Amino acid sequence: WCWFLLAALVSPMMLGFRMDFSMLLEPLGFVKVLEWVLAVFAFTTCGGFQGETALLVSCEGVVNKTITASFAYPFRLNTVVFSAPDPKGCGGTWTDVYLMGNFSSSAQLFVTLAALVFLYCITALVVYIGYNHVYQQNNKFPLTDLAISVLTAFLWLVSTFVWAKALADIKVSTGASIIPGIDSCKAPGTTCHFLSVTNMGVLNVSVVFGLLNMILWAGNAWLIYKDTNLHNQWKRISESP
Repeated sequence: WCWFLLAALVSPMMLGFRMDFSMLLEPLGFVKVLEWVLAVFAFTTCGGFQGETALLVSCEGVVNKTITASFAYPFRLNTVVFSAPDPKGCGGTWTDVYLMGNFSSSAQLFVTLAALVFLYCITALVVYIGYNHVYQQNNKFPLTDLAISVLTAFLWLVSTFVWAKALADIKVSTGASIIPGIDSCKAPGTTCHFLSVTNMGVLNVSVVFGLLNMILWAGNAWLIYKDTNLHNQWKRISESP
């Protein structure tokens, strides 16, 4: 959607650039800055995560050996393998052990939306600051802005809840419950104990930022709606006898 306003910027009717930063003090401009900042936070808290889960293994010739599996965005856990306890693989009883689950689609949906919102906010701020006179005079721009805001609020709602569900599954797939599913740990003379997993508090924060983005975009849609002809027409209808 950001390409629509980008194309509008180079159209002949918008050649008169008038820089006016006072728009940033107005609710419409200030909220857009907040949306830009929260999109950055949502992107970085999810897309920048790196962690690992660790087990304590004892087997033939190995006593209390720590093995780890490192994982990161986009959380294709089914490609993450635990390091072998020793070069001989516990006397041949240890095979490659992979984590379970591929959560890349949910994580990438969330991060991609944040990146697109980031780009759109920059484009919208350019319009607000440099072409506010055209924005106010041509009702098509507020209506387009309104439609994008409603759509974005809905997409934040969907992507945040999808990502929250995926995050819950990631915690299960990297936590203590993985031990019963490891066949190598069931070999005679082999014991496995769950040791630790990287704290995922920053991923919990990413979900919070997703919800804040949804609320902010819904509020932004209301602010834009009040400036459109739709609101004025409904007001006239409601006030008529």
